[in-house]
Amino acid sequence: MTTKVGVHRKGTIRLADIIENTKQTKDYYKTGAITLFIGTVRNQARNRKVTKLELQAYDEQANEILQEICKDLRKKEGVTDVQIHHLLGTFKPGEELVYVLVAGTHRDKVFPTLQEAVERYKKEAPIFKKEHTVNQRGRTQACWTSEQQSG
Repeated sequence: MTTKVGVHRKGTIRLADIIENTKQTKDYYKTGAITLFIGTVRNQARNRKVTKLELQAYDEQANEILQEICKDLRKKEGVTDVQIHHLLGTFKPGEELVYVLVAGTHRDKVFPTLQEAVERYKKEAPIFKKEHTVNQRGRTQACWTSEQQSG
C-alpha cells in the first residue's frame, strides 16, 4: 500500500499503512532505525478543558508543503524516508492527529530529523484547528487557530 504524504480525512489512513510505505521505498534496505511522532489531542489548552478539535486545511497547499518538507529532509545524510500525514476532521481528546515518520541508517540520523520535521510542518503547513473548550465556570468557547500558533 502506498499512501501519499499530506493531509487525509480522519479514518482514511492507519499507522500500519505508513510503516508499510517506508518498507516499500528503494532505500529501505539501508534502514537501521525508524522513529515516529504521533501527535494527539490534549485535554487542556490555555487552562481550559478541551472537549474537541476540528481540523481543516487548504488541502492542495498543505499537501505541497508537506511533500516539500519530506523531500528536503530525505536529502539529509543517513535519512532513507520521511513522511508527514496530518489528519483532518473532528477529534476528541486522546485521538491521533498527525503521524510523522523518519527512517534512516542510524538513530543519530533519525531523531534530529524527526524533530525538524515536526517543527517545520507546524510552522509551514496551512492547517487550522477550532478548539472547543470549557473553562472552570463551565463556559464554552470555540476558537480557530493555525498549527503555527499552537504548541
